[in-house]
Amino acid sequence: MKVLISDNLDAIGEKILKDAGLEVDINTGLAPEELKKIIGNYDGLVIRSATKVTEEIIEAADNLKVVGRAGIGLDNVDIPAASKRGVVVMNAPDGNATTAAEHAISMMMALTRNIPQATARLKEGGWDKKKFQGREVTGKTVGIIGIGRIGAIFAERAQGLKMKVIAFDPHMPKELVDKLGVELVSMEELCERADYVSVHVPLTKETAKIVSTKEFKAMKSEMMFVDCARGGVVDEEALYEALKSGEIRGAALDVFENEPTSLEGTPLLSLPNFICTPHLGASTSEAQVNVAVAIAEQMADYLKTGTVTNAVNVPSVSADVLAQIGPYASLAEMLGSFHMQIAKGGVEEVSIEFGGDLAEMNTSPITVAFLKGLFTPILKDAVNFVNAPMIAKDRGIKVVESKTSSTDTFSSLLTVRVKTSKAENTLTGTVFGKKDPRLVRLNTFRLEALPQGPMLFVFNNDVPGVIGALGTTLGAAGVNISRMTVGQEEKEGSCNNIILLNTNDLMTKDQLAAVAKLDHINDAMVLDI
Repeated sequence: MKVLISDNLDAIGEKILKDAGLEVDINTGLAPEELKKIIGNYDGLVIRSATKVTEEIIEAADNLKVVGRAGIGLDNVDIPAASKRGVVVMNAPDGNATTAAEHAISMMMALTRNIPQATARLKEGGWDKKKFQGREVTGKTVGIIGIGRIGAIFAERAQGLKMKVIAFDPHMPKELVDKLGVELVSMEELCERADYVSVHVPLTKETAKIVSTKEFKAMKSEMMFVDCARGGVVDEEALYEALKSGEIRGAALDVFENEPTSLEGTPLLSLPNFICTPHLGASTSEAQVNVAVAIAEQMADYLKTGTVTNAVNVPSVSADVLAQIGPYASLAEMLGSFHMQIAKGGVEEVSIEFGGDLAEMNTSPITVAFLKGLFTPILKDAVNFVNAPMIAKDRGIKVVESKTSSTDTFSSLLTVRVKTSKAENTLTGTVFGKKDPRLVRLNTFRLEALPQGPMLFVFNNDVPGVIGALGTTLGAAGVNISRMTVGQEEKEGSCNNIILLNTNDLMTKDQLAAVAKLDHINDAMVLDI
């Protein structure tokens, strides 16, 4: 079997693959058309961030069985296209956590002591000690947005510097954060109290531009901002205005919304109180060795023995089991993603019931698929079919499974009850035919909806004209509806409905706002499953 390494990878990765008996070619810097011409010769493809594995590339990859990303981010891989062709997509989510956290600490210290500016001035011949006077971090308060794996490491390092650590993370249980010696606060309180703010979240629908004009206006004028997580988490235009006007004292970015960037790409680079690095968060020799070893071992195991590790698009089961439970695993993943996007508060408990014929199957991978779907909207590429149960355990989430041989309506049913710190939701799904997933119950509403792709989820009063007004509004906004399902409440005399619409594209905030203003619409939200 042949493996292509198309991005720079530590030599240990090539050695592991060759020692496993695989033929390895290294060909980096390929243009898309060049990669398309040769990809059909390979069973495996090892990438980092430079290679774009598009649908077009995957369609040309006649023999490709696995794509391995030496790192965590998979924005450059078309995962749905890979799944459709049966190509396993793997990553190495744990190889650079320490490196990323340490880089954020380094950026915070460099910003605090004006190290880049003073270095540049000294090399120009200046000796401006007073101009570059800094301050101590000891005793200062640092606010962490996202207290997951990397955020927790950053917190530990900050505590070692004798800093007070507070954090905002709506998905982490307070008890777990308390164990880290970190105070869990609201976003508003974090902005008001922090002397430093450091971001440690993936880029998702929920976190896109999570720090913007409102947040900067609430911060202290001496506050310093650090983002070494993902570009697009901070509103770069708002950050520019906050730095230029003196609303905050300084900022340090390792990541940008558009990369690579330049002075033409962002005016931030022109500001004296802004420092930056070209996405170096994972760029240490240790991290590069770690991710190279991890991805090479995983790919070798899969190509030689069929063992799946850290896959983001397929459960770790045999082909025979996957053929039997695959459609229900896909359904479970959809239901998990659906729940996390409609839920309020942190998840505390998950109860999964397998009913009818489903109770006779190997259901463990289905539970894992649900957990993977549950965490994907908030953790994105950091969660996969291997680590999802561990993430649930680390977050103190109780997972209970049960089976029943009888169902009232369908031959097989998957029912999931999820309790959060603020509410509880029940989702029930089944598979029509052999592979068509359907959401058939949401709390007290019965329906038959396809929980997939971009969606609009509406709570409304059950009165004439709502559907017509909704369709007219979406049509005027250029939103194409590919499917619509109306769910009625089971309660006798109820005047409530829910509407689920599948749309061709993800709706914008302005389009959603237009829907929310309609008469008899009680709530509306955009989902991406």
